[in-house]
Amino acid sequence: MASQDFVKSGLRTVEMEALAVSQLAPFIDSNFETACKTILACEGRVVVTGMGKSGHIGNKIAATLASTGTPSFFVHPGEASHGDLGMITKNDVVIAISNSGSTAEVITILPLIKRLGIPLISMTGDPESVLAQSACANLNVSVTAEACPLNLAPTTSTTVTLVMGDALAIALLESRGFSAEDFAFSHPGGALGRQLLLRVSDIMHSDSEVPRVGAEQPLQDALLEMTEKGFGMTTIVDADNTLLGVFTDGDLRRVIDQKVDISVTSMQEVMSANPKTISGDILAAEALTIMEASSITALIVEDQHSHPVGVLHMHDILRAGVV
Repeated sequence: MASQDFVKSGLRTVEMEALAVSQLAPFIDSNFETACKTILACEGRVVVTGMGKSGHIGNKIAATLASTGTPSFFVHPGEASHGDLGMITKNDVVIAISNSGSTAEVITILPLIKRLGIPLISMTGDPESVLAQSACANLNVSVTAEACPLNLAPTTSTTVTLVMGDALAIALLESRGFSAEDFAFSHPGGALGRQLLLRVSDIMHSDSEVPRVGAEQPLQDALLEMTEKGFGMTTIVDADNTLLGVFTDGDLRRVIDQKVDISVTSMQEVMSANPKTISGDILAAEALTIMEASSITALIVEDQHSHPVGVLHMHDILRAGVV
């Protein structure tokens, strides 16, 4: 094939599959509505099954359902006949995928599904097939032709089935009122999960790591504390550990210009009062926004009694992968 032939073939495939997806809209019908209501009424889990390429698509559909608020998993129909049917309970719903609607491994397990009274939803390309007729709702995923020029390799049909699965998952997501925070709970390792779940208290430095000096202590004590703790700042507290102020590297540069005596000048004289503070309960992503807006690299975390209980540095947020 010449270079232009590769491009021509690729474009033809994209156009055929795009057309097939656009022709899927009429099949989002009463059967689709029944399928959604059946799944919403399910007290167990959605069990997806399919053979071959339909199985690969089924795996992805199950994963999408599970991550968007519908507990779901995939069962291989061949393995189901040899013990894995024990994974399916009377409280579950089964989604069976077969383009022909007559895949032997899928048809073999239908009697037991029916015997247990488990609701069956099918995805087939033949609404008159055995599988479609056995289901309480058949989602029609028929296509006029595969993108494969031999009309054999599952291409267009698998794409359409995948889109139907996505349509089902999103309809259920919206019906459940599934939120971004709900999504984050099932994706704690992802960037979104860290942004929506990770709180300041999870990553802040606390207890003995918090730099603090008394208001009456000399500036030289503060410099030692800042050097030891390494945050480029220290909190200033009274005898009851109530936060009075903060002293930073920037403040240090200013007092050096004033040529103060660090051995006798008290922290109360040079500190910055009313420092910017946060609660340990807020999201780390929110703390980052505060830092950026204030052009600072560290925030003091205080409790409801105005006691400094932690320090959050920009490096902590970066290490946690919030950004």
